[in-house]
Amino acid sequence: MYNNIGSQPGVQPPPNTQPNPFGSAFQVAGSGLIRGGLGAYGGKILGSSSEYVQSNISRYFSDPQYYFQVNDHYVKNKLKVVLFPFLHRGHWTRITEPVGGRLSYKPPIYDINAPDLYIPLMAFGTYVVLAGLSLGLHGKFSPEALNLLFIKGLLGWFMQAALLKVTLLSLGSGEAPLLDIIAYAGYTFTGICLAVLGRIISGYSYYFLMPWTCLCMGVFLVKTMKRVLFAEVRSYDSSKHHYLLLFIALVQFPLFTWLGNITINWLL
Repeated sequence: MYNNIGSQPGVQPPPNTQPNPFGSAFQVAGSGLIRGGLGAYGGKILGSSSEYVQSNISRYFSDPQYYFQVNDHYVKNKLKVVLFPFLHRGHWTRITEPVGGRLSYKPPIYDINAPDLYIPLMAFGTYVVLAGLSLGLHGKFSPEALNLLFIKGLLGWFMQAALLKVTLLSLGSGEAPLLDIIAYAGYTFTGICLAVLGRIISGYSYYFLMPWTCLCMGVFLVKTMKRVLFAEVRSYDSSKHHYLLLFIALVQFPLFTWLGNITINWLL
C-alpha cells in the first residue's frame, strides 16, 4: 500500500536535489577568471597611469627641495653671475652626476649654474619692501598701493616665465622643468632691486643702474637659454635661434622699466 503513494493523483514526486559538481566547478572557475582578469587589467591600467603621472610631474616640475639646496657661498657667487655676467669666466653648462642608472643635475650648492628658487623669492620679497619704502618716502604709501605693487611683481614674473617657455616651445623643446623656467625668470628681481635701491638713495644713480641691470639680465638669460635650456634641442633654425635670443634680451628693457616704476598706478 505504501509503495503506491507516487501513483496517487495530486501527489507530485520530490525534485531531484542532488548537486551538479561540474556546474559548480565551472561557475567558480569562471568567476575566478573574471575577477583575476579584471584585477590584473585594472592593476595594469592604474599602474601605468600612476607611472605616467609621476614621470610627467618629475619631468616638468622636478623636486621643489632641489631648488633650495643653497649656502652663503652659492648665493654670493650666483649674484655675481646674475649682476655681472661679463665677469663669469667659467662654463655655463650644468654639472651632471649618475643617480639611479641615469644622469641627473647636481643641486645648486654644488653647481653655480644650477637654478634655485631661494634668490628669486628673496629678491621678490625685497622688491616689495623697497617699493613700499619708496612710496613711503614720497608720502604715497598705503596697504592698497602695496598690494597692487605685489600683484604687479607677480605679473612681471609670470610674463618673464611665459616668454622663456614660449621661446622653448617655438624652438621645439618643451622638456625643461617648469620650476627651472620660474627660477630663471625670478632672477629678474635681483637687478630691479638694485635699481630701485639706487633710486631711493640717489635719483641720478637710477638712470645708470637701470640700463646696466637690463643689459646684464639680458646677457645672463641669453647665455643660460643658449647653453642650458637648449641642450635638448636637436634641430632648429639657426637664424630663428639668434633672433629669439635677441628678442629675449631686448624685452628686458621695457620689462625692467615697467617694474622699476614705483607708482600708485601699477599699470604704468
